[in-house]
Amino acid sequence: MNYSQNHTIREYRITLPLSVEEYHVGQLYSVAQVSKNETGGGEGVEVIVNEPFDATANKHVPNPPLKANGKTFTKGQFTHKIYYLSQKVPAFVRLLAPKGALEIHELAWNAYPYCRTVITVSPNTFCFCLFFSFLFFQIHDLSGRDLSNRSIVKLDIANDKVASKDYKPEWDPCLVGSRKAGRPPLPKDKTGEWMNKVKPVMTCYKVVKIWFKWFGLQKRMESFAVGQYNRLFLNFHRQVVCWLEEFYGLTIADIRRIEAETKEKLDKQRHEGQIRGMTATDDDK
Repeated sequence: MNYSQNHTIREYRITLPLSVEEYHVGQLYSVAQVSKNETGGGEGVEVIVNEPFDATANKHVPNPPLKANGKTFTKGQFTHKIYYLSQKVPAFVRLLAPKGALEIHELAWNAYPYCRTVITVSPNTFCFCLFFSFLFFQIHDLSGRDLSNRSIVKLDIANDKVASKDYKPEWDPCLVGSRKAGRPPLPKDKTGEWMNKVKPVMTCYKVVKIWFKWFGLQKRMESFAVGQYNRLFLNFHRQVVCWLEEFYGLTIADIRRIEAETKEKLDKQRHEGQIRGMTATDDDK
């Protein structure tokens, strides 16, 4: 894939009071829940494909191959989703975007603990976003200009400020623990010291590359996208931790059943009711 050399790169580091195994189930469970919370009134998520990929059998082969830390990942789960976002972006984006440009296509190859997600905008691909997700530092293959140009963003799910319209007590890890897992709520100490005290603990590393190809609007749109990723990653991982009580003990087989049920609900919700979930904040407009 070829894209501009002047793209924006962010490396997010998100520490979580979970084991690597728990996060495998938790992120998938939470994606299903968030999809339902974000779908309604013509907006939201449509799942086109959700099935295994196998590069050795030429099924949904990622291009380029999934390689990280000296290993090639050939099998996992492939998804193709469409996000309908016409009312979830600032007014200036709606004004400038051509017809169909706010239907976002997401292709993802999840070979846990490595995941690649490619996001394009239909029909003219006037924006391109390439997103990599990892669990361990230095597993990614950034080098040269990409490595030197990346900015590191550390998110603290206990202490970082959440937009008032996004905040819910049930999604606050300083208020919500898990009885099943024996995990108390996180301390709100404003220092981040909780990361050195809780067990289990892990850090999720996500590298995001963003390219917007409209000359004259590139910086503004990439800045908007970065702000949305900051907001999305902070809110999502707070929810993952708070939903531990719900997904603790579930298996991947359980998750696949939940995903199938969720697809049916999304198809119905998308055509009913009011717009739900995250919309553009006042600062975005």
